[in-house]
Amino acid sequence: MKQEYQDLILQTCGASSLRVGAKIQTLWSGYGEIVRLHLEGCGRPSVVVKHVKFPEEAEHPGGWNTDRSHVRKVRSYQVETHWYQNYSTNQSCRIPACLATRSYGDEMLIVLEDLDVAGYDLRRACLSWLAHFHALFLGVAPEGLWPVGTYWHLETRPDELEAMDDAELKAAAGDIDRLLNECHFKTIVHGDAKLANFCFSKSRLEVAAVDFQYVGGGCGMKDVVYFLGSCMDERECEKRVPGLLDHYFTELKVFVKKDVNFNALEKEWREMFAFAWTDFHRFLLGWMPGHWKINRYSEKLTKEVLHKLKQ
Repeated sequence: MKQEYQDLILQTCGASSLRVGAKIQTLWSGYGEIVRLHLEGCGRPSVVVKHVKFPEEAEHPGGWNTDRSHVRKVRSYQVETHWYQNYSTNQSCRIPACLATRSYGDEMLIVLEDLDVAGYDLRRACLSWLAHFHALFLGVAPEGLWPVGTYWHLETRPDELEAMDDAELKAAAGDIDRLLNECHFKTIVHGDAKLANFCFSKSRLEVAAVDFQYVGGGCGMKDVVYFLGSCMDERECEKRVPGLLDHYFTELKVFVKKDVNFNALEKEWREMFAFAWTDFHRFLLGWMPGHWKINRYSEKLTKEVLHKLKQ
């Protein structure tokens, strides 16, 4: 790690020295890495650093190495930095404290609180976190964020749409996207709410989330369907989705403001559930047709949506 990066971290944390620890993960398509740094001489034993390096040639597992893809990723890190600098949550939908951000030419540094030190080291289902998050930001305009959150929304994925073989779904993609974007009840969505981006305390009573590259506006169901699809196979979805959706809306009702017409909110978002699921299914069919998330449950919901659009 360059000395100027180390100096920033030492100054920010008031530490006397640091040691580079384990690499937590490599960023998508080789755009850098996330590492843990151990500190001495301050009250913070460690921090997590997201070190973004824009490569000359990206390495995408699906072969999607295009200028459009690069621009989208660069923008995603700008959005994430803006999110950490300008938005805050509460204990009901915890995120790591951002200690510092800095740009160095074609590199970016985000210094974050180490959630493992805070006790958040078990990954479990986080629907309650999402409900609290969506309630907190219900009706909030996504200023400085993605106007439409999630990394798969249609406007940013024309190449994947063109690659689709499913002609009927391809033709309906614009209508599905429009219905989701025209929801009366909008919130800020995490945008990449997979299981791996959530952390639980050892008691499993508290939850935190990380990775806000694709945070932006939209229907809360986008986060819910993406999360459920990230941690359950088709059989589990058939059995557990109804009960988990009930749990989400029970939590949401507790935290939305009292002047919100919750019955109307729940009705609209429940109707959008299948549309949001189909929207992500559309992306997968064009991006990676052999993906494990393309299954009978997704196909069933897609058929239901296409039937509704014909009525």
